[in-house]
Amino acid sequence: MTDSAARQTPGPGAEPGGGAEQGAVAGAGPGSGAGPRAEVRRVARVVLLDADDRILLMHGYEPDHPDRTWWFTPGGGLEGDETRQEAALRELAEETGITDIDLGPVLWTRYCSFPFDGRRWDQDEWYYLARTRRAEAAPRPQALTELENRSLAGLRWWTSAELSAARETVYPTRLAELLRTLLDEGPPRAPVVLAPEIV
Repeated sequence: MTDSAARQTPGPGAEPGGGAEQGAVAGAGPGSGAGPRAEVRRVARVVLLDADDRILLMHGYEPDHPDRTWWFTPGGGLEGDETRQEAALRELAEETGITDIDLGPVLWTRYCSFPFDGRRWDQDEWYYLARTRRAEAAPRPQALTELENRSLAGLRWWTSAELSAARETVYPTRLAELLRTLLDEGPPRAPVVLAPEIV
């Protein structure tokens, strides 16, 4: 997981909630217990669909344990004073080379916490819907960080059926179900708060 993993669990417009950036899910993340509150990283992720309703996922692994692999959506942490939408577009371009897209609404939000590359990552993630404007988009990373270069194995388009049948680890863990609902019913009227994932 790289800055990408930090984008995901191993193993410009209005934001949801009226514009204020949200923190971790109440009672679910750091600070909900007796210990000191950890910094929660704000992350924008992209649920990128092509003309055939396939979703683009990245294949990651633990740098020191290449056998520990998983699939996850493109995205990463906010830099400077950029908005989540700006971060989503930047991360997608850096990780996939795809820039010709229509960025849609926030579909889901979630808090996650996981170990990766020798440290623990605590994240508040927002998942944006996006569509490629071309029928064929060949994803290829353009500007990976050193950590990403050590922990990314590639990218792949998945059909909903392939994702539902997958035996590999995918994050968020309900992605196959969430994608099927999205394709059947369209985007939710308001972002759905997913259950926290703590690994």
